[in-house]
Amino acid sequence: MSKRAVLEVIALDVEDAVAAQAGGADRLELVTDMAADGLTPSARTFAGISAAVDISLRVMLRLTDGFAAGDLDGLVRAARELRAAGAEEFVLGFLDTGGGVDLRAVERVVGELDGCAWTFHRAIDRAADRDALRKQLDGLPGLDTYLTAGSAAGVDEGLPTLLAEAARSGEPGYEQQLLVGGGLRLDHVPRLRAAGLNAFHIGGAARPEGWTTPVSTDAVARWRAALDAG
Repeated sequence: MSKRAVLEVIALDVEDAVAAQAGGADRLELVTDMAADGLTPSARTFAGISAAVDISLRVMLRLTDGFAAGDLDGLVRAARELRAAGAEEFVLGFLDTGGGVDLRAVERVVGELDGCAWTFHRAIDRAADRDALRKQLDGLPGLDTYLTAGSAAGVDEGLPTLLAEAARSGEPGYEQQLLVGGGLRLDHVPRLRAAGLNAFHIGGAARPEGWTTPVSTDAVARWRAALDAG
């Protein structure tokens, strides 16, 4: 029997969070402002969601659209406020203008997280050199996951990269879990599961009527069933 797959769902508010948990989500990625591809929610929003559900919550640390760190002091303040509100898992990732990892920014923010678990998000899909990025980040405290589609264009184009990286699991820089997300569809799941990938991230797929509507428990349940069948 293969290991139960992790299903992470993007949640904007308490309604989303409750629906996602009811559908079988294992974890939520908490963001605000999907028009900017997901920014940091307020500590108050985090606290409300935390009180409403009992699954893991990963909170986005990103203040502006794009992959530059921007206001580092602001990011540090946001991390402190969320830690004070009880947040224990995070999502972040910053690139420099050349497409390399902005190690100074990542290290400064991670330094505020007290060793908490965190995901390096899809900035890896815009990196000039994915392998170099992984090796530069290797060993940073708390880094346990890469959220990636394998390509900036999504899973359809990124599938060969995802399969190649899955095959390197356990090598230096490749110990972290691959969380597949970005243009992910149910029909991708069997091939990804067969390759040993066991963590999946959905946003729009949990909202069949679009981002102006809340998470659909039924949609999440369909993904839960498909992952469990794999």
